[in-house]
Amino acid sequence: MRRSICVTEPSLSYAGETSNWKFVYTTSSTLPKGTKIKFDLQSKGREIDWQIPQVNLKEKSNLIWGVMPDGKILSAKTLDPIDGIVPDFEFALPSEIKTGESFTIGLGSPDADKKSGKEFGSRCQTIIQRRRPFHLFIDPKGKGDYKDPEVFNLDVRGNELFTIRIIAPSVVARNKRFDLVLRFEDQYGNLTNHAPEGTLIELTYEHLRENLSWKLFVPETGFLSLPNLYFNEPGVYRIQLENMQTKERFRSYPIKCFAEQDKSLFWGLLHGESERVDSAENIETCLRHIRDEKSLQFFSTSSFESAEETSNEVWKSISSHVTEFNEENRFATFLGMQWESDLPEEGLRTFVFAKDNKPILRKKDPKNSGLKKIYKGLTPKELIAIPSFSMAKGIGTNFGDFTPEFERVVEIYNAWGSSECTEEEGNTRPITSSGKTGLFPWADGSIRKALNQNLRFGFVAGGLDDRGVFSELFEGDQLQYTPGLTGIMAPEHTREALFTALYNRSCYATTGERIILGFAIAGIPMGSELSTKTKPGLVYNRHISGYVAGTCPIKEIEVIRNGKLIHTLYPNEPNLEFTFDDSEMITQVALPGTSETPDFVYYYLRVLQEDGHMAWTSPIWIDLHDIQPQVAPKKAKKKA
Repeated sequence: MRRSICVTEPSLSYAGETSNWKFVYTTSSTLPKGTKIKFDLQSKGREIDWQIPQVNLKEKSNLIWGVMPDGKILSAKTLDPIDGIVPDFEFALPSEIKTGESFTIGLGSPDADKKSGKEFGSRCQTIIQRRRPFHLFIDPKGKGDYKDPEVFNLDVRGNELFTIRIIAPSVVARNKRFDLVLRFEDQYGNLTNHAPEGTLIELTYEHLRENLSWKLFVPETGFLSLPNLYFNEPGVYRIQLENMQTKERFRSYPIKCFAEQDKSLFWGLLHGESERVDSAENIETCLRHIRDEKSLQFFSTSSFESAEETSNEVWKSISSHVTEFNEENRFATFLGMQWESDLPEEGLRTFVFAKDNKPILRKKDPKNSGLKKIYKGLTPKELIAIPSFSMAKGIGTNFGDFTPEFERVVEIYNAWGSSECTEEEGNTRPITSSGKTGLFPWADGSIRKALNQNLRFGFVAGGLDDRGVFSELFEGDQLQYTPGLTGIMAPEHTREALFTALYNRSCYATTGERIILGFAIAGIPMGSELSTKTKPGLVYNRHISGYVAGTCPIKEIEVIRNGKLIHTLYPNEPNLEFTFDDSEMITQVALPGTSETPDFVYYYLRVLQEDGHMAWTSPIWIDLHDIQPQVAPKKAKKKA
């Protein structure tokens, strides 16, 4: 039995290029007059997808049209999309097409054969994809009753080499070997080998021995792994690659080398959605994108608990893939979800589970209708509940019912804004909208206000989210910032070690850049709780030390005590190690405790780079215990 033939010309495209394509359908049976043909671009209407064409034949660019075997041009009719996003395109045959004859669909510019044709074509999608499908439906009866589609395929490859991304650990120890991965990418972040023949790349870094020379070619795969690198001396390093042909230079994120180090720094997301791949529709592709293309080292899913957002089948698929992708020393995955309450003391929470195959906690279930009920059925080692978007009016939380055993960290920032404090108190990325609709700041959800009430949590950052309560923000007037990142300091790259470090608040938040931060008081690191009982010298002086290795020059490093700025450094360079002594009497600056808790002081660092990116360390707390009252020294008697 003869089969119809589907041919795409050309069969290869480069991501994001503007060009012209023909989809040639050679029929295996006669198509009578009046036959309807429907063409489906298989696009979701995102900016990264294929450009949606026009149907008006008077237009000369980004057009779709049909061509009969005799050369007659047909205009297309747009069909209302079922999903309400991207239309399909329908043609009605004005005459019969016989067996073996071809019907052609053009995409781009009808003037493709002229000089200007390519300039006025259609834009290809900006993500690479092997055998990218286009669907063609045939209805010989002309009633719009379409059955299974015919399929055209097209390979979308990476475009011209635009940048080289260097993936390396952020923290290493002296003389300890590590691997380096180089990603050769086009302007859209796709792997590519599309570079002029003979392109040569030179690798260098600080303190590189003169007798070592690294010269690299652009690999066919688009990526390259360099094993067993190490640094001989402590310091901050940045790997540099130079294109010997164009003289372009590419630098890695900072790498801090310590003389000795028992912990490493891992980057990831506990709340956020992929901008390219919907995690509900295709969790496997989403996890691969996060791991391989975003180069994150840990990731937690964060689907909303409602059945409308996350069905039981979708949750089952997410759970199984989280288990499958969790890989020691490569990529740690967590099963997670979002839970929202109308009560201001509960608000929005991101739940992160320590183990696999946990049931989704639906609010309609009486056992999960409130946070107290949820916590009662779990132990703190099973779940971390992260208050999220706390300063968003209407969905935020005032921390009125804080449970420290489960709420170990708080989301201080995500792509829709920061909940650190009010704009008047110095919030440069407030939750706000440029229109009358959207979400606006709510002072009761201020994290500083909660800290001043002696609620204790570390800081994490979320990414971009367009699901659930965030779904209307993406297309509205809501002000959008860069997606954030969370850094976790842990001894091992395993799910268990990262969860424990998160529980211990050994973490910090950034607005998306991999800024390296360290912060300690009396040698005790961020997230810790100190006491004047065990360290009585803290009564008189708090020795604060820290380091910053930025991705560009650091504009300001601010020391925040009890919600107020007490010291600012202006490095104007990417790297800085610093110390600062807070010598004010602790009893004079402490915040009041309660009848059950002592007075206390807390500190954290806030860093601002010259490019506007920020970072926040988790706080350090000092409790006041067994402080002896200070007696003024007696004056010496005057001699007679």
